[in-house]
Amino acid sequence: MSMGAYDAAEHERREEKASNVAVGEDDDRTEYEGSVEFDTGESTEDLLAQFREIKSE
Repeated sequence: MSMGAYDAAEHERREEKASNVAVGEDDDRTEYEGSVEFDTGESTEDLLAQFREIKSE
Protein backbone atom coordinates (compact mmCIF):
# COMPACT_ATOMS: atom_id res chain seq x y z
CA MET A 1 0.00 0.00 0.00
CA SER A 2 1.43 3.37 -0.91
CA MET A 3 2.01 6.17 1.57
CA GLY A 4 -1.21 8.09 2.21
CA ALA A 5 -3.46 5.44 0.70
CA TYR A 6 -6.85 4.95 2.35
CA ASP A 7 -6.97 1.98 4.69
CA ALA A 8 -10.56 1.13 5.66
CA ALA A 9 -9.53 -1.29 8.42
CA GLU A 10 -7.29 1.32 10.04
CA HIS A 11 -10.04 3.90 9.79
CA GLU A 12 -12.53 1.56 11.48
CA ARG A 13 -9.99 0.68 14.20
CA ARG A 14 -9.40 4.35 14.98
CA GLU A 15 -13.13 5.12 14.98
CA GLU A 16 -13.74 2.27 17.41
CA LYS A 17 -10.91 3.43 19.66
CA ALA A 18 -12.13 7.04 19.64
CA SER A 19 -15.73 6.08 20.40
CA ASN A 20 -14.83 4.03 23.49
CA VAL A 21 -13.63 6.58 26.00
CA ALA A 22 -13.25 5.32 29.55
CA VAL A 23 -14.87 7.61 32.08
CA GLY A 24 -13.41 7.54 35.57
CA GLU A 25 -15.15 8.22 38.86
CA ASP A 26 -13.48 11.62 39.16
CA ASP A 27 -14.64 12.76 35.70
CA ASP A 28 -17.80 14.43 36.98
CA ARG A 29 -18.72 17.67 35.31
CA THR A 30 -18.71 20.80 37.40
CA GLU A 31 -21.74 22.99 36.99
CA TYR A 32 -21.31 26.74 37.01
CA GLU A 33 -24.01 29.35 37.36
CA GLY A 34 -23.76 32.98 36.39
CA SER A 35 -22.71 35.00 33.41
CA VAL A 36 -19.55 36.34 31.83
CA GLU A 37 -19.15 39.70 30.15
CA PHE A 38 -16.14 41.08 28.35
CA ASP A 39 -15.93 44.69 27.26
CA THR A 40 -12.75 46.24 25.92
CA GLY A 41 -14.28 49.68 26.01
CA GLU A 42 -13.33 50.20 22.37
CA SER A 43 -15.77 50.81 19.57
CA THR A 44 -16.13 48.52 16.59
CA GLU A 45 -14.39 51.07 14.38
CA ASP A 46 -11.41 51.25 16.77
CA LEU A 47 -11.12 47.47 16.76
CA LEU A 48 -11.33 47.30 12.95
CA ALA A 49 -8.65 49.98 12.63
CA GLN A 50 -6.41 48.02 14.99
CA PHE A 51 -7.07 44.83 13.00
CA ARG A 52 -6.16 46.53 9.72
CA GLU A 53 -2.98 47.88 11.28
CA ILE A 54 -1.94 44.44 12.51
CA LYS A 55 -2.83 42.82 9.19
CA SER A 56 -0.76 45.31 7.19
CA GLU A 57 2.41 44.60 9.20
